[in-house]
Amino acid sequence: MLSDELHEQLKSIEPDIKTIKTYWNSSGLEHEFKQLEAKTHQEDFWKHQKLAEISKRLQHIRTQRKSYHSLLSTYKDLGELIDLFADDETELARLGHEVRSLCHQIAKFKIEMLLNKEEDNSSCFFSINAGAGGTESQDWTNVLFRMYTRFCEQEGLKVQVIDFQTGEEAGIKSATLYISGKKPYGLLKSEHGIHRLVRISPFDTAKRRHTSFAGVYVLPEVPEVKVSIDQKDLRIDTYRSSGAGGQHVNKTDSAVRITHIPTNIVVQCQNERSQIQNRETAMKMLKAKIAKKAQEEEESKIAKIEKKKIEWGSQIRSYILHPYKMVKDHRTNTESPQPDLVLDGNLMQFIESYLIWSAKA
Repeated sequence: MLSDELHEQLKSIEPDIKTIKTYWNSSGLEHEFKQLEAKTHQEDFWKHQKLAEISKRLQHIRTQRKSYHSLLSTYKDLGELIDLFADDETELARLGHEVRSLCHQIAKFKIEMLLNKEEDNSSCFFSINAGAGGTESQDWTNVLFRMYTRFCEQEGLKVQVIDFQTGEEAGIKSATLYISGKKPYGLLKSEHGIHRLVRISPFDTAKRRHTSFAGVYVLPEVPEVKVSIDQKDLRIDTYRSSGAGGQHVNKTDSAVRITHIPTNIVVQCQNERSQIQNRETAMKMLKAKIAKKAQEEEESKIAKIEKKKIEWGSQIRSYILHPYKMVKDHRTNTESPQPDLVLDGNLMQFIESYLIWSAKA
């Protein structure tokens, strides 16, 4: 029956409805809305130093709040209307259009609500580095490299490899990607941290279980105006590219390494054919790292992930392939018994749970 099909469509968006409700209740947006609204009703509000800023924020939350309540109300009403017109095929056909429209609106609103910070829209630099474990960890780093490129493909994000260091026996030592598209930093910021793999080693003839580590670092690209760098504080080195890229890339000193002397931050780029292009990309990455460092020092909220060793006790997520199969995020306790799907790029459940957890924090 058509009514059953429509109820199934509504049931399919229940997880999104739950995500939206959980985030809204955790975010404090309702409380902030009431506070800002009360402030604007004060007699002398027009004199307030941050009048424009407060009014803009209030309008943003008001619009979001209206959409939130409207979508939940529509979801409830449609369920009741389907029951009411269960024997009226004409009316059910009309309701079918509304159900499909609601499913689209819910999916769109969920992403807009979870990724509502200004920096979430930024392109980002995404680095993966092998940690403790030698060849094992280098192979694990390569597995993560594939996982994240698959995720980006699925989400329509553009990936540009700007640095790639191959492993001595297998895998990769490190890779840095520049990711652009729709809300790339917002989608990938949850991956910043240490990732641990437990499996039977493909490199061990005795087929013993090994634990490997890799570090993932995610930095939003910052506007030019936000970071000013004195050229005297830079040491710029050029060298021959070591990765894939054709004869010109491998035969000229086109790769660039820049060291910011005051902070000792080092960045490098080797993917472009010309040294000038590599230098421009490296400078963008350097500015992003300097901005991130300044933000962390100012907020002093969380110990810097880059100061943690890429080993036991510091992982954000574990991928267990033996003796059982499980992927677990240690921040949110989100689990998946299907690591093969996760390693093929199906990360959205971990990303959504992180964004909700982050809102609570």
